Amino acid sequence: MNGWVNPVLNTGVYKTGFATEQGSHEKACIEVFEALDRVGDILANSKGEYLFGEHITEADVRLYPTIVGFDTAYYTLFKCNLKIIRHDYPKIQRWLVNLDGQKGFGDTTDFEHIKKGYTLTPRNNLVLLGPTPDMLLAEK
Repeated sequence: MNGWVNPVLNTGVYKTGFATEQGSHEKACIEVFEALDRVGDILANSKGEYLFGEHITEADVRLYPTIVGFDTAYYTLFKCNLKIIRHDYPKIQRWLVNLDGQKGFGDTTDFEHIKKGYTLTPRNNLVLLGPTPDMLLAEK
């Protein structure tokens, strides 16, 4: 899993967002959502709350930053907008909410910081209002 999560999903959102040609954007975007579909399938077949069962693995840790920033930044700003995690990927959403409750995940995640980090620029001092409701609060 580590062999494809980083190049296709973690880096894939950036390939989508920074593409300068329509074809490159579409190819990267489709690959991102194929990878998200694959993650959803892995979680559907997991024997526990994590990607590969009852224990957090390196794969969970590597995937978390991209998923936690997806609805907040990548969906809108990087135009990765075929689907949204909190509505279209219930297994990934449930996995995210579970990880958010684990030490070292939710206590180090700040959605306002994510939004400001991606939206505030010298030319644009506006911060996105959404997503609402907060993607983690929707399940709590």
